Amino acid sequence: MQELTQLKESPSQTAGPYVHIGCVPNFCDITGVYPEDLGAHMVNAETKGERITVKGTIYDGTGTPLKDALVEIWQADAAGLYPGNDPRGAADPNFTGWGRQAGDYDTGEWQFDTIRPGAVPFPDGRMMAPHISLWIVARGINIGLNTRMYFPDADNSADPLLTRIEHQNRVATLIAEKETDGVYRFDIYLQGEKETVFLDV
Repeated sequence: MQELTQLKESPSQTAGPYVHIGCVPNFCDITGVYPEDLGAHMVNAETKGERITVKGTIYDGTGTPLKDALVEIWQADAAGLYPGNDPRGAADPNFTGWGRQAGDYDTGEWQFDTIRPGAVPFPDGRMMAPHISLWIVARGINIGLNTRMYFPDADNSADPLLTRIEHQNRVATLIAEKETDGVYRFDIYLQGEKETVFLDV
């Protein structure tokens, strides 16, 4: 018998092609699992703050939209508090702080109806500019990718994370585009000239 003196790394697994079936079954026309897909709605009529829409498309290294991506967003409420156990105080009970959407099968575009987040502190106490954290999975992505979206109409100049990026010309990949009032586009590029900055979190 083989001696188990050392553990070997398990082989990596991709997130698909069945990630949608498990995470957004209603999107896949598999009904009866949940009344609606988890994370489909972040706000209700009582949610405080400025309503915004965030949308985008994920592109591969050839510039082709990924049509099987799944995106989750995590963010603070309008007062800069995270739902759950934020030690700074109670967050808005009418805001989930978390959403999950699949990209459209035809265009690859995803969309969230949410609120504009407030500023939150960095671990050292400095305030970060308002932002939304994103997590991306798709077929062929072995480990989910983390990034952030910042707002083009906010002062991002002193943000502790943005100022730490070595190549400052790439900060622009984390800034959304304002399409109209309350509508922001944040396209994500996995590779290539416009490659988005991804975070090791």
